[in-house]
Amino acid sequence: MDGFNAIPVFVAVVESGGFSSAARKLNISKSAVSKRITQLEDKLGVRLLYRTTRQLSLTEAGEHYYENAVKALAYANEAEDSVTQQQATPQGRLRINVPMSFGRLHIAPLIPPFLERYPNIHIDMVMDDRVVDLVESGFDLAIRGGDLSDSSLISRKLMPLRLVLCASPDYFAQHNMPQTPADLIDHNCLLFSYSVSQWDFTKQGKIERVRVSGNYQANNSEALREALLQGTGITRIPTFVVRSDIAAGRLNVVLGEYQMPIKAFYALFPKRQHLPAKVRVFIDYIVECLGMDT
Repeated sequence: MDGFNAIPVFVAVVESGGFSSAARKLNISKSAVSKRITQLEDKLGVRLLYRTTRQLSLTEAGEHYYENAVKALAYANEAEDSVTQQQATPQGRLRINVPMSFGRLHIAPLIPPFLERYPNIHIDMVMDDRVVDLVESGFDLAIRGGDLSDSSLISRKLMPLRLVLCASPDYFAQHNMPQTPADLIDHNCLLFSYSVSQWDFTKQGKIERVRVSGNYQANNSEALREALLQGTGITRIPTFVVRSDIAAGRLNVVLGEYQMPIKAFYALFPKRQHLPAKVRVFIDYIVECLGMDT
């Protein structure tokens, strides 16, 4: 049984690439991870890992053990999910990964009511605009916007993601307002780090593509909003970030007669035979709250 209990620790060490990162992932001390691996190797009578001060690698025996350990851990998770799915009260730790701005503006306000509804669930929410590997990073669920890459993840659409092109009155006090997408070539276009610098516009069924550039890019939409308000440049940005600024006249919509691509926000989760109740109720709750045109 001690060997079986060490399986999650061993898998975490291999997938995280080290004892320290595995310790953080498992929320235990590095010494506890090292001790568990040493006990496992002693029990098996074979070295599983080559350890140096700079890197960690699997021995031949370690490779065979890891291959079967991953399967055993998956079976254990399936068994646990099959039981928890039937629980009348969803419970357990729920790790979710959400984009920074969308998470702060839309998801964070929904967490307290959700926890009040499901007091036996414990939320661990990480806000990050980078695309991370859910399984490797130990997340139960992620919320992502835009185009989805092909993967083994299951997706559920939450709400539309609309973009708008805008800039401040101060910016247009010094620059001519673009009349066509091609005019953007002569403007300081602010860029979102994880998006492409080619913007698409549609009018009367015709698509115009423009490659834009500028002196500022950021990996957060709210940072771009601040630059817009201070007249730094012009950018396309999600409507949920700037809707109030447009209504108040702090930002002006540009090329409003053109349509920009409409994308969506999705809930993504690993494919499992039995979806844990904690994941199912959270997704249902988010859809209930956000399943609207925004």
